[in-house]
Amino acid sequence: PAAFAIVVVGTFGAVLLQSEARTFLRGLGMLRWVFVPPRNGRQKLSRDITLWSQTARRDGLLSLEQYMAKADPFVAKGLRLVVDGIAPDKLRSLLEHEINGYEFAQRQAARIWESAAGYSPTIGILGAVLGLIHVMENLSDPARLGSGIAVAFVSTVYGVGLANLFFYPVGNKLKAIVNDRVSQYEILAEVFADLASGDHGRVVDERVASLLARH
Repeated sequence: PAAFAIVVVGTFGAVLLQSEARTFLRGLGMLRWVFVPPRNGRQKLSRDITLWSQTARRDGLLSLEQYMAKADPFVAKGLRLVVDGIAPDKLRSLLEHEINGYEFAQRQAARIWESAAGYSPTIGILGAVLGLIHVMENLSDPARLGSGIAVAFVSTVYGVGLANLFFYPVGNKLKAIVNDRVSQYEILAEVFADLASGDHGRVVDERVASLLARH
């Protein structure tokens, strides 16, 4: 328990010190994605895009407003810009800024796990040194040497083990999930620009095919 406390508390203390509190908390919240990944919504999204295209072609761009209420914030913003008649180039630029902001925030949050993987082995070595100091303090009492030696060795095991078997894998998986979400948003930005420019047919179908090809 002492070795575990030294490594875990020390590691997360170092990560918190280098990160903003909201970034640190967002990164901790993203941990659930490792065990319960977000649902892959590419199939549903492709159906939604086809529906938007058909509705816009049949009833005009203003009819897309009906789909905004139940959409996620990015989709709702894209639909609103289309309905408001924003020029395609301007619309694409606005959505790219939105995507860049989302990607930066999510990557910074996922990066706390990579930072933890970097600090963990060093904290483990510090725990080992503390254990050896405890051993040196009790050389005259052999009965108390065991606990100090245990802390020294186990701290190193915890530090290296957590870094390579937990922190790094978590960070890499979160980055993959963020990359997938960003790629969906990039395709959506192009779809909204297509709708705003009046391309309701074959061009949008190609966007859908591209979305499903990355599934």
